Amino acid sequence: MTQPTPGYAAVPAAPKTNVLAIVSLVIAILQFNLIAIILGAIALNQIKKTGENGRGLAIAGIVIGALSILFWVIIIIVIAVAAASNPNVVTTY
Repeated sequence: MTQPTPGYAAVPAAPKTNVLAIVSLVIAILQFNLIAIILGAIALNQIKKTGENGRGLAIAGIVIGALSILFWVIIIIVIAVAAASNPNVVTTY
């Protein structure tokens, strides 16, 4: 039986990627923004405690979710202002 060569050790396993970080990014891409923000925040907390990978994914999920919410708020405001400033709109009571 041969002995292993000194100086060579087994490669340590890389830390796994946090599942909630992955889910947060996917959910943000699918436009479930509030859920993506919540899951991203939970994932960041878990990553801080466990040392897992996926911090960038969690941050991306939060940012995409927040920017998407901001985009829709701006769109709604623009539509509301356009509708209110148009004198040709007929309103019935």
